[in-house]
Amino acid sequence: MASSTGSWAKAQIFHPLSSSSSTVDLGLSPKSISWNKLRQPNKAVPVPTLTRTNNINIIHSALHSPSVLHFPKQQPYQIPREEPNVKPKTQNNQPQWNFFQKAAAMALDMAESALVSRERQHPLPKTADPRVQIAGNFAPVPEQPVKQSLPIAGTIPSCINGVYLRNGANPLFEPVAGHHFFDGDGMVHAVTIDNGKASYACRFTETQRLLQEKEHGRPVFPKAIGELHGHSGIARLMLFYARGLFGLVDHKQGTGVANAGLVYFNNRLLAMSEDDLPYHVHINSSGDLETVGRYDFDEQLKSTMIAHPKVDPVSKELFALSYDVVQKPYLKYFRFSPDGKKSPDVEIPLPVPTMMHDFAITENFVVIPDQQVVFKLQEMITGGSPVIYDKNKKSRFGILSKNASNSDDIIWVECPDTFCFHLWNAWEEPETDEVVVIGSCMTPADSIFNECDESLKSVLSEIRLNLKTGESTRRPIISESEQVNLEAGMVNKNKLGRKTRYAYLAIAEPWPKVSGFAKVDLFTGKVKKHIYGNKRYGGEPFFLPRDENSESEEDDGYILAFVHDEKTWKSELQIVNAMTLELEASVKLPSRVPYGFHGTFVDAKALANQA
Repeated sequence: MASSTGSWAKAQIFHPLSSSSSTVDLGLSPKSISWNKLRQPNKAVPVPTLTRTNNINIIHSALHSPSVLHFPKQQPYQIPREEPNVKPKTQNNQPQWNFFQKAAAMALDMAESALVSRERQHPLPKTADPRVQIAGNFAPVPEQPVKQSLPIAGTIPSCINGVYLRNGANPLFEPVAGHHFFDGDGMVHAVTIDNGKASYACRFTETQRLLQEKEHGRPVFPKAIGELHGHSGIARLMLFYARGLFGLVDHKQGTGVANAGLVYFNNRLLAMSEDDLPYHVHINSSGDLETVGRYDFDEQLKSTMIAHPKVDPVSKELFALSYDVVQKPYLKYFRFSPDGKKSPDVEIPLPVPTMMHDFAITENFVVIPDQQVVFKLQEMITGGSPVIYDKNKKSRFGILSKNASNSDDIIWVECPDTFCFHLWNAWEEPETDEVVVIGSCMTPADSIFNECDESLKSVLSEIRLNLKTGESTRRPIISESEQVNLEAGMVNKNKLGRKTRYAYLAIAEPWPKVSGFAKVDLFTGKVKKHIYGNKRYGGEPFFLPRDENSESEEDDGYILAFVHDEKTWKSELQIVNAMTLELEASVKLPSRVPYGFHGTFVDAKALANQA
């Protein structure tokens, strides 16, 4: 994340490829970046400059760590890939338009140019300023084909065989106006581990949005957070739908970026952002990645799906939500059987559309947060953001049976002034009629989306919801003297929905960077830390159990995390013993891995059964 931005998640309203293969290896020559042509910055802010070399914009700024950006003006170079099990897509180099479409395109382009020119007369907030949002190692990288036999320091544990994958936002083209980090195109980074050897590849998830923008050679879809503010946001929406009316773009096949979550379910790797359906990404035998396409579970899924579905470790079912920001029902709940059969939608009545990035499951329930960050599109008419903090609304959690066929029996428990962007786990305690929820409570709640002067805090908390009395309690798990911003992470996935002792969470300090991760004892509040070191930062720590079916100790496993050294401008995959927090191995990567969002691991046995 950048600025006040959570670097591991994407809300609904929520790379560049170089022009020649000789520039594929990014980041070995540090240069600083920033943006020109966007806004006149405040005089107190370092003024960015832009150098143009061989028709490639290299952007310079003193705001953040160094990096290199290549935003091609023409359709990016693509490295050819072959995979016998996946039919390659065919693409036209240029849109095929008739005379009237060409005339309409010219007129709409002129209108957009006038709009951008007008926008540049006003300063951007940090939450929409590309000089802040995608500076340093938040900046994008080009795709990488598979690089085999990577250098390894230490020894990779013999029990780790498979592919570690992590999603992230990686804009293909240079923004023409505002840009929030969450707006970037989805890119998956994959490290394949096979009997102690490692390879690496990264590829864009080829969403319908990305494919159309490649065809146009520039951004044509509005940026959900960075651009859709105020009257100019309304104008951008009107321009976009006007292009749709003339057949210049097609928004009916999805507008999402698939840059947030990853889940392996029913023999498929799915990349997700809650503004669209999931995308099926195939892991090739070589360790490369290929986008199969938008995945609707054999025409069963008719709506968007939240970026954090949950797989129950016992039943192997997948549970999910879908929310809408325009029309009722604003929220729906559904589940899938292990073989991919979808249940009927359960409509959950909400008075207003609510930003709902995550939820939780227990053994018998789903836990649904209805919090104070809401969508009010009418705010754009008065010049504001459509994502706001509603101080008059009361935060609450809904407890619904996993097998519910309707929402009649949902129990709502109010939990005042609580906003959790992520929920790490939840479980039932029948002896007290309580559901316990573990999450990171953020204040100010909307600072990820709207600029504010108050520093963002993310406090790991235990929330108790009494199903009998309808009352709630909330307490910080870590003592005040040891408080630190904790975001992005997980518990042992074999224990999801059951009482867990440990959580592994990113230490988001200095905010918004991640200096290490914490192993937190949820019962005692004791914290152990693994710090990456001077000028070394990472992202989400992923806990991999030593044995998927083992009943051994809960913390018997390994933490996998990408780490970037801002001094040497090199990245690596660290493998850390989760019991001792000692570094077991480090895989040296051939190119830079930007700070990103969420990941998963697909073991070798699962890969053999891949659809």
